[in-house]
Amino acid sequence: MSLESVRAFFAAKAPDIEVIVTEASSATVALAAQAHGVEPDQIAKTICLRVGDTAMLVVAAGTARLDNRKFKDRFGGKARMLEAEEVVALTSHPVGGVCAFGLPTPLPVYCDVSLKAFDEVVPAAGATNAAVRLNPDRMAALVGAEWVDVCQAPAPAIQG
Repeated sequence: MSLESVRAFFAAKAPDIEVIVTEASSATVALAAQAHGVEPDQIAKTICLRVGDTAMLVVAAGTARLDNRKFKDRFGGKARMLEAEEVVALTSHPVGGVCAFGLPTPLPVYCDVSLKAFDEVVPAAGATNAAVRLNPDRMAALVGAEWVDVCQAPAPAIQG
């Protein structure tokens, strides 16, 4: 089970981090933010992509959007989102619960700098109603992620 692989990951690598299972779904950024009482950008969404033959995970702030030019410049090709079946096959996690923890086989993981705006982020934890709370630098260290800048800059707040 996906949730169990995530629990085993944290038991082995970071026993101080609790996997939080909620009654409410956290399958989308909006639902996760509501379930965990945080801003949508504090949700660390994990996107499963492929460039050529290379599959990877990109973790970014909840409302951040990939910047196609930045991504292509960094990875040398256009990002292709994987279909739900491919995501489950590669990660063992369902869409809405995808995370870089407890993977059956290693995948390259990249954390977008959009996460650095927060002291604590809330990534999914292998199920559509499970998550963890941790510092983005610690998350990157736990999964061996490389920091990248591949998302669009946030839109400036409108002053009214």
